[in-house]
Amino acid sequence: MYPAELVKPMREDLTNVGFEELHTTDAVESALAKEGTTLVVVNSVCGCAAANARPGARMSLQNAKRPDHLVTVFAGVDKEATDKAREFMIPFPPSSPSMALFKDGELVHMLERHHIEGRPAELIAENLMDAYNDHC
Repeated sequence: MYPAELVKPMREDLTNVGFEELHTTDAVESALAKEGTTLVVVNSVCGCAAANARPGARMSLQNAKRPDHLVTVFAGVDKEATDKAREFMIPFPPSSPSMALFKDGELVHMLERHHIEGRPAELIAENLMDAYNDHC
């Protein structure tokens, strides 16, 4: 577990643009049971989350089409919620950061850590925007 004061600004990177934090397994199940499209960001304290994942997720929201629901879990902080979110991402192995787009509860697009690490935020945003254009 990371100290709350350490992760607060990392959480706010997403909540300040409309992401809802999910802290429990029930919250994850409820979020992914909603109709429409849901973007799930598995947040992390790592450098690629700060430099690439969170900025890419924020930039992707500048698209004409965007998910109906924006949610996030924090790996290493909200363990049960993160584990539950990852169950919905099978067959992809757990990774953080990662991003998954669901449509009516079905996984339709996945960005794993290896798609994020070392790639500019703009490229991540473009990847997500393409997924939004296809599924939202």
